[in-house]
Amino acid sequence: MREIFKKQINKKSLAMIIAMSLVLITILTACGKEAFSGKAEDNVVARVNNEVITKDELYDFLVKENGQTALNSLIATKIVELEAKNQDIKATEEDVQKEMDTITKQYGGQEAFEQFLIMYGYSLDDIKENVEMNLNIKRLLEPDLKIEEDEMKAYFETNKERFDEKEQVKASHILVDSEDKAKEVKEKLLAGEDFAKLAKDYSIDTGNNQQGGELGYFARGEMVQEFEDAAFSLEIGKISDPVKTNHGYHIIKVEDKKQAKEATYEENKAVIKEILLQEKLPTSYNTWIQGKFEEYEIETFLGE
Repeated sequence: MREIFKKQINKKSLAMIIAMSLVLITILTACGKEAFSGKAEDNVVARVNNEVITKDELYDFLVKENGQTALNSLIATKIVELEAKNQDIKATEEDVQKEMDTITKQYGGQEAFEQFLIMYGYSLDDIKENVEMNLNIKRLLEPDLKIEEDEMKAYFETNKERFDEKEQVKASHILVDSEDKAKEVKEKLLAGEDFAKLAKDYSIDTGNNQQGGELGYFARGEMVQEFEDAAFSLEIGKISDPVKTNHGYHIIKVEDKKQAKEATYEENKAVIKEILLQEKLPTSYNTWIQGKFEEYEIETFLGE
């Protein structure tokens, strides 16, 4: 995707933190399943001047270095599963997908998110599993997490500017690689051709061309400067002349505008409560899971 957004909100959900912490567990599990099976040559993971390193050696090394930490994480996961089952708690597919959509948006869209996953060796299914786990943890702990009204009001007063609504523009664009092609697109638009159809046919921004070039709402500071200046200067319903940026040439259509609006506490209570809940979850989870480790009958055989 040709990323015209200058910056993205840098947030990390608990689901992503869990996913990042489970890399080693995935490796250990894979090695554990395969290290003692298959043909001898299949047990080789590397060669150095024809001297082999086997899966057995890799597995033993990982266990020695991080085995107990990984095992404890797996035990914790099993406890969460058992507790959720005992309390008849299960995240729905709709709940998981809603969280996935939020995470995807925070990473700059589907293509950018998938590239991030590839970089770190994850799959969408890995993240979905961890999102489901996170939702189950939240529902297990939420009844005991108290968010007081005074606490919410204090958070709002401290972070009021964060909730103020900035001036925003809702726009679509068609991105092409030459000025001549941009002029060709503009002529077709002036002749009455459909913007969304031309975006699908011409735009090289693969992140949104099949959605008619839709970018949604954005505030100042979120786009590259030339694009932003053109979009905010256009009237609703108007289409720009070709706008040159370091990504190519854009034809921009402004569909709507929102004026800046000062935030009120009442309008943001639900959001503030969720923020405070997410802030308290990690500490609450650590205390809760330590208690469960003492409560459950747990046997480990890692050193045997």
